[in-house]
Amino acid sequence: MARMTTAELRGYQQICGADGAMMVIACDQRGGMRTLLASDPAEQAKISNEVLGDTKADIARYLAIEASCVLVDPICAVPAIVNNGTLHRNTALLIGLDASGWDVSPEGYRLSKLVDGITARKVRELGGTGGKIMVYLRSDTPAANTHNIEILKQVIADFAAEDLLIVVEFLTYALEGETPEAYAAKIPELIQGGSQICLDLGSKVLKLPYPGSPESCAAVTRLAGDVPWAVLSAGVGHDTFLKQVEIAMANGASGVIAGRSLWKDCISLDRRVTRERLTMIAVPRLREIQAVIARHRSVAAAA
Repeated sequence: MARMTTAELRGYQQICGADGAMMVIACDQRGGMRTLLASDPAEQAKISNEVLGDTKADIARYLAIEASCVLVDPICAVPAIVNNGTLHRNTALLIGLDASGWDVSPEGYRLSKLVDGITARKVRELGGTGGKIMVYLRSDTPAANTHNIEILKQVIADFAAEDLLIVVEFLTYALEGETPEAYAAKIPELIQGGSQICLDLGSKVLKLPYPGSPESCAAVTRLAGDVPWAVLSAGVGHDTFLKQVEIAMANGASGVIAGRSLWKDCISLDRRVTRERLTMIAVPRLREIQAVIARHRSVAAAA
């Protein structure tokens, strides 16, 4: 099992709160954020990277300041949120390497993409505490993963050479012709299998979809050993995610990296509206998640 170096451990400590648990606000989405800001595709296409950057800045200023870390993209958000003083000095910074969307192979497999020019050294130059890479994996279909595993190998090696923290995320997806019911039944197996792939490649911190059940969360924890894993929100409703966080933390998760479940119904093209909703809606949601994490960290500390 890969263990963090001193420098990586320091980065990990900085993305965690005082209780040692990850509480990261994710707003590295681009295409997904545009769909939330406008329902009409033509209007979405008019939303500039600058507008997205302003939205991410507001999320950092009004929501992430209440957490331990913010995850942003290098297209819209940095270096601006650092250079203009938006990001609070106590808020750690993760920078996403994955490009928006994916390509499709002739067989229908999702091929992940990287943002051009964003290396471990560049993440450091942009002021990042560390990086985050996301790829798509189908652990039951090895041929689907060849391209994306090569991306993981490349990124993990690059960050190791720079001695910089990298958080590894994967998502699963339904294959062509697979029914929603058949896919849903496989999710625990796919999350466990994808976690094993990432661990075998040397991942030291994992960001995972909800593994599907208490038993599957516990299985991921056993697989991970000393490697911490955070559960992501995947855009589910806040109440649903709160239950998932409860189960994940009770079964060995080390925290949360959450985005849309906190702010998806708070952002607006009117920044005054965004700021008000982040303060009145998103921050109380965050407090509920933090209370769940704190309760489980207290139990673990007392054990």
